[in-house]
Amino acid sequence: MSRPRPWVIVPGIWNSEPDHWQSVWEREREQQDERDRHHQLRAAVRIAPSSWSDPDPDDWRAAIATAVASCAEPPVLIAHSLGVLAVADWLVTTVDAPALVDGGFLVAPPDPLGDAFPAEAAGFVAPRPVPPAQQIPTRLVVSDDDPYCSADRAVVFADAMGADVVRVGALGHVNVTSGVGAWSAGRELLRAFEDGLRPPR
Repeated sequence: MSRPRPWVIVPGIWNSEPDHWQSVWEREREQQDERDRHHQLRAAVRIAPSSWSDPDPDDWRAAIATAVASCAEPPVLIAHSLGVLAVADWLVTTVDAPALVDGGFLVAPPDPLGDAFPAEAAGFVAPRPVPPAQQIPTRLVVSDDDPYCSADRAVVFADAMGADVVRVGALGHVNVTSGVGAWSAGRELLRAFEDGLRPPR
């Protein structure tokens, strides 16, 4: 049996609660780890910044680097909300990103210039252009009625990262409040994205 591709889970501010789809997917991977003990590898790693509630970009960037380095194989980054901005920041500052990760599945980015953006995260900025040599295969999943970012702004962010865009209709911020639950449709989007990547190394 082939190894599952590792995931690095990058939540938003305050971390993702147990009912958030990121947490559900992570638990599913942990259960898979239990079934496939012979792999002796963790299939999902969540970042662990020290500043969940008062997020510091340097701290989050370092947390992504640490989580990626802990993976035995290049992972896929699975980010939500502020985590998307953290991934974008990590990409633009990591010259060997394509050698370290296989792709990014990014969901519901917030707009740092928007009225709803949390004041605690004021240190974060909109994605800066990622040099082509540092870009990775990236899919940005966008909701049409996200209170934290318009779809048009999200497309601008995607362009900066070299990402393709999937619009999923009116799903709010694609979180527990939106009522998406385990977000099985998103899991299918991720599966399709991973199927299009190079085989796990």
